[in-house]
Amino acid sequence: MDYDDSWHLHARCRNNYSHLFFPPSTFERKDDRERREVRARAVCNACSVKQDCLEYALSIREPFGIWGGHTESERRELLTV
Repeated sequence: MDYDDSWHLHARCRNNYSHLFFPPSTFERKDDRERREVRARAVCNACSVKQDCLEYALSIREPFGIWGGHTESERRELLTV
């Protein structure tokens, strides 16, 4: 089965926002993480391919980052429902 991944070409996070979607390689305080996630979700909420992104992350069980406006733990929760 071929999967259409052309949605990623239209993702708002492709440009200058990628730093918001994944934690830094150094320690990140909880309040810094929460602020970063709020900013990332704002980008997602304005994205025309948000649902495609989420479906992709769920289908490959992406363990890291914010995809389709959902964190790692939120995606794990969706998969258990």
